[in-house]
This record gives sequence, C-alpha cells and structure tokens, in this order.
Amino acid sequence: MHHLRLKQKSSFTSHSIPLPSSKSESNRALVIDALTEGENTLSNLAEARDTQTMIRLLETNPPVFDVLDAGTTMRFLTAFAAATNQQKIMTGTPRMCERPIGILVEALRRLGADIHYLGVEGYPPVALRGLPQQLTDRISIRGDVSSQYISALLMVAPVLPLGLTLELEGKVGSRTYIQMTLDLMAQFGIVYRWEGNRIHVANQAYHPSHFAVESDWSGASYWFSLLACADAGTFFLEGLKANSLQGDSAIVEIMSHLGIKSTFRAGGVLLEKQHVTGLKNWDFSDCPDLAQTVAVTCAILGQTTLFTGLESLRIKETDRIYALQQELGKFHAELREIDPHTFQIIPSVTMPRQVDISTYDDHRMAMAFMPLLTKTTITIADPEVVNKSYPSFWKQVGRVGIAIETLTTNHQ
Repeated sequence: MHHLRLKQKSSFTSHSIPLPSSKSESNRALVIDALTEGENTLSNLAEARDTQTMIRLLETNPPVFDVLDAGTTMRFLTAFAAATNQQKIMTGTPRMCERPIGILVEALRRLGADIHYLGVEGYPPVALRGLPQQLTDRISIRGDVSSQYISALLMVAPVLPLGLTLELEGKVGSRTYIQMTLDLMAQFGIVYRWEGNRIHVANQAYHPSHFAVESDWSGASYWFSLLACADAGTFFLEGLKANSLQGDSAIVEIMSHLGIKSTFRAGGVLLEKQHVTGLKNWDFSDCPDLAQTVAVTCAILGQTTLFTGLESLRIKETDRIYALQQELGKFHAELREIDPHTFQIIPSVTMPRQVDISTYDDHRMAMAFMPLLTKTTITIADPEVVNKSYPSFWKQVGRVGIAIETLTTNHQ
C-alpha cells in the first residue's frame, strides 16, 4: 500500500472540472436495459468500478456473479437474476459478504424465488435457483434500511407476471433514490403509482429508449467542500443539471449555508465563494452519501452542527460513523453521538502540522477528507479506493494546482 501526500493550499484560481458520470443512474439504466426487449441507447455510462463490474457481468452472464465490493450491483443483480428465472451464485469480497442482504432475500422468497444462503444467514454468498412461479403481487418491506432493496424490487416489478405492490413500512430513508429509480423506469415507458406508503407497478413492458447519464452529484460534493474550506477561488463543475434525478443535488442547498453560491449555466454549475451563514442541522435520510463530505466541511469551518438520518452509514463500505469519528479526531474535531439517531459535529479548534488519513477501504473517506489540505498538509492511505466511484479523482485534484507526492508506507 502507498500513500499520497497533499501539500497545503488555501486558494485556487478559476478551474473547470470534468466530473464522473453518476454511478447510481448508470447502474439502474443497465438493469433496465437488460430487462428491455429491444435496443436501448445508453450514453455517458460511469467509469466507476461498480458500474464496469455491472456491465461485465451482464454481458458475459457467468454462473457466478462476483460483484467484488459493489453493494448496488449485488442487490440489483440478485433481484434481476431471480426475476428472470436464472440460476446464479451471488458473491463478492469479504467485506461485501458482511453487508446484509436478508431483507431483499426474504422479499424475493415471498414472491416465489428459490434462494439459499451459502454462509451466514442474512448475508452473501447466496445461491439462486430462479423464480418458477410468482406467489403474490403484494409484499411489505422496511423503508428505513437500504433504498437499494426497494429499487431492486421496483426495477424487476414490470416483468413479474402479476406486477408488484410494495408497501413501505415505517420511516422511508433515501426517498430520493427510490424516486430516481421510478423516474428512470418512466423514461423507459413504465407507468407506476406512489400513494402514501404504497408503490404499485403493473405487469408491463419496458420500451427501448435513449438515455444519457448525468454527472455525479456525490462526486461534485468534494469540490463544493474544497472551495468552501478554501480562502478564494471559483470552480465550474461540468455536466450537472438543475433538475437532477439525484438526491445528492441537495449539496447545493447545504453548501449555500457553508459559503458557496451555485449558479447553473449551460453545461454545468459555477461555484463561487460567499459569506458563511452557518448550518445548524441537516437530515441526511435522503442523501446519506453526502454525510462524510459535510461532516468534514463543518469540522473545518467551525460549525457545530446536528446530523440526523445517518442510520444506513454503518452498513456501507465500512462503518462510516466509526471511521468518521476516528479520522475527525486526528485534527481535534468530533462526531459526538447524542442519541442513536442524532450526532453533533464538534469542530476543530487547533490544526496539527500534518494529518494522516486512513480510508477503511471506503472511496468516500479518501475524497471527503481531501479538503483538509486547505488547512494543513495531509496524507491519504490507500488512495486507489477512489476507483470505486471516481477513477480520475486524484488527477483532477492535481489539475487545480495541488502538489501531490506518492509515498511508500514506511515513509509516512
């Protein structure tokens, strides 16, 4: 393993930054494409490893779907393989096999799928032996665990002989991701009804369509954060739309309180420095992938902020609550647990001369802590983790004038 040392830099000239394509949109579009009879035209698909894994598995259709560390790919392809009556082994990396899938498996079993666990109950790997007959057209599923389970079921719903009515139990987290799934399905001709806690999708055919994937708003968030923490500069982020399908476009509103003015123009959005008005609290239920970015930004900018809606962070690529607590502590900031549903950012008051950031096999840990370089020199361990979602990230960081040095482990 090697590290990157990023030299301190606190001001930037004007830069135009190309962003990665949305992994969330790409992975949904690929599943829909695989369920469509006829030719679709999909453009601007993500280069992220998760998406490339999805493309490879759908194209080669091996007997074992090894998704590596791609959670979305695991959940989506499990539902896809079941609904299309395929026999598959679903597996991934050791960490992937520690991420729960029991709620989705139980839902698919109630629909009639023949699924068996090959290891620990509730977790991959699993063996799928198809869905010979649909047993019901109505199932209930918790709304507060992972929207990926719900999205996986919704995308296969049109091809189920009886269609599907999903009843969402309790609080619905990541609602914007569910809406993104339904909006994408609608672009391929699917009619649905979402009334209260019930989503109904009748049996119907996907229609061939043309779909261009938007740039990734979660990838954009790191540049919002970098400029918010800097003393001066302007960034133009390419390929973003004002009326986005992505819930992470909430970063515009969040960062408006943290010193960033966003102006949509042809081809993207212009970010400019403005006065920090302060962020008192934020509910991340609909945009959990922004939590790390905003936590670091608040800690650097001296914002004591309450965070809610972090429940799903413990079952991501790592336990992101724990990882944030460890790494924020390295520059004397804190993510303090007030109660099981509420956390408080206690900002840094003194900054060390250098901070060494561990990344926990989590792409977002590496990118979220990058803006710390506006205050001190930092090192990032295992920087290649960004390949999961943003392979060109470090190249873009270098292009805005940040000095990057590669270190071997014993030269920390």
